[in-house]
Amino acid sequence: MPHQGNGSDERKRPFLIGVAGGTASGKSTVCEKIIESVVQSSDASPGEKCEICSISQESFYRRLSEKESLRAQKGQFNFDHPDAFDFNLMENCLQSILSGKETKIPKYDFFLNQRIENEYLTVLPSDVVIVEGILVFYMSSIYKLFDLKLFVDTDADTRLSRRVLRDTEERGRDLEHVLHQYTTLVKPAFEEFCLPSKKVADMIIPRGADNTVAIELVSRHVQRQPSPASSWNAASPSDSGSQRSSPFNRSRSNSVSIIR
Repeated sequence: MPHQGNGSDERKRPFLIGVAGGTASGKSTVCEKIIESVVQSSDASPGEKCEICSISQESFYRRLSEKESLRAQKGQFNFDHPDAFDFNLMENCLQSILSGKETKIPKYDFFLNQRIENEYLTVLPSDVVIVEGILVFYMSSIYKLFDLKLFVDTDADTRLSRRVLRDTEERGRDLEHVLHQYTTLVKPAFEEFCLPSKKVADMIIPRGADNTVAIELVSRHVQRQPSPASSWNAASPSDSGSQRSSPFNRSRSNSVSIIR
């Protein structure tokens, strides 16, 4: 859930981080660990408070028709397919966030498989915003907005076991339903749509949040970023992901870093 900032009127152009990876790969935990590390370092440095928050691509699942809702209840709707997302809304919200505006994003109900009407999450202007999801790198118009792109690489058996626990305990689904959905929809969608997006990542993180070296490297990099005000003056939202003062941008090549 987005962390709230101090409510200042100064427009902030945040450093935008994308975190992709397969279902239950540990993306959310990686985001939590990055935030925890950045906040702890920020607290230890008076006058250098960093406002950081994270949002999930799951907020941008599109509205389902009545027929699609019935299929979803039976585990027959593919929520891991690009067609399940409202990428236009997602891009518009990210552009708003990059413009330093207070931005409302939808809330999603996993039990009803629908957006919650008239309820939103509010993202306040922040120094750093992390966006995580299985297909955050699928659309080039979206992944080009990110200043840093991370791919959480976790083996399939681990992801499956985590998904079973999550969906049965947190989302009220039965085991047979979860396994059938995984083999017929989730796994094929991962191989066709999510895995290929790995090639656009700046850093690949094996083992997810257990990879403390990678978490620390990302945290240090985030803390080296220029102030939001200087970033805002340097470029407009349409320039995001291009010429930004950043050690990663200056040293980036066609290869990616794999932090083991």
